[in-house]
Amino acid sequence: MKYQYTYPFTAIVGQEQMKLALILNIINPAISGVLVRGEKGTAKSTAVRALADILPEMQVISGIPFHLSPDEDIETVRECFAVSGLETPNPEALPVSMQKVHVVELPVGATEDRVVGTLDLEHALKAGEKRIEPGLLAAAHRGILYVDEVNLLDDHVVDVLLDSAAMGVNTIEREGVSYSHPARFTLVGTMNPEEGELRPQLLDRFGLCVHVGGISDPKERVKVMERRFAFEENPERFCAEWQQESSALAERIVRARDLYPSVTISRENLLGIAKSCLEVGVDGHRGDIIIMKTAKTIAAWEGRGVVSSDDIDRAVALALPHRVRRQPLQDMVMDVGSLLGAKCVTK
Repeated sequence: MKYQYTYPFTAIVGQEQMKLALILNIINPAISGVLVRGEKGTAKSTAVRALADILPEMQVISGIPFHLSPDEDIETVRECFAVSGLETPNPEALPVSMQKVHVVELPVGATEDRVVGTLDLEHALKAGEKRIEPGLLAAAHRGILYVDEVNLLDDHVVDVLLDSAAMGVNTIEREGVSYSHPARFTLVGTMNPEEGELRPQLLDRFGLCVHVGGISDPKERVKVMERRFAFEENPERFCAEWQQESSALAERIVRARDLYPSVTISRENLLGIAKSCLEVGVDGHRGDIIIMKTAKTIAAWEGRGVVSSDDIDRAVALALPHRVRRQPLQDMVMDVGSLLGAKCVTK
């Protein structure tokens, strides 16, 4: 079988806001994902699929397809082994391996069974035991769930995503039998606004939102063509040429992950976040919390232990575009700074 090479993340020309938003979600999954809006051919899908090479590793309980952490509740671990038709190992000697955080792609036309998973009814009737055929949500646990053309998803699949994103749990129910397993994932969606907007309930579940467009600098557009041609001519050589930069980026992400828990933010900056959200008419408090998390993550990404006002400005630009209150039929305001003045947060 021929190896399928993925275009390197570090080789993507421009689109810095999109790349930053994706990196921040790798560092801190609690940011709750990113929605990338833009016209066709702007490297949206390329960037998300390219994340595979720069994602960090994590500890996973081996032998079952649920990507459970060794720190997971032991009863949950036992149930996951049982519904996989396997004997539960000794809790003191769980089989643990290191795996890279994974990107799971959810096709637009996926059925509910494919997304949620299903029960093996034949086995249940014959043996009287639950047997699960896990879905995409099980595969995406502790990883990234990617939906291309997320605005075109069927409503029933959107409802499933909303429930899992809110609760961190996926429930499979068939013929009066139910089973629940952890399903905490980073939701990444890409879409072309010309093909229709997203349901407000799902839109609010994305922590960050960025808009991408075609590059206007002719020299940069030439770079896009040259690099794409080089990749298609010899993908192995092209990926090897970018391997050093990809490894450096992956190492920087790991350092930022380690630094994040110790990053501090002043009460004055928290007050600035609250004022920014009130000024642009943000409903609820999710926007405030996401800005705080994003600003701390940006500081960690930059290698600093204290959040600056500039970190907050950058976080506001990423976290508020899809939360600004709009009139019916009004387009999304992507430049939040224009609503707040030259600086998003006053010092």
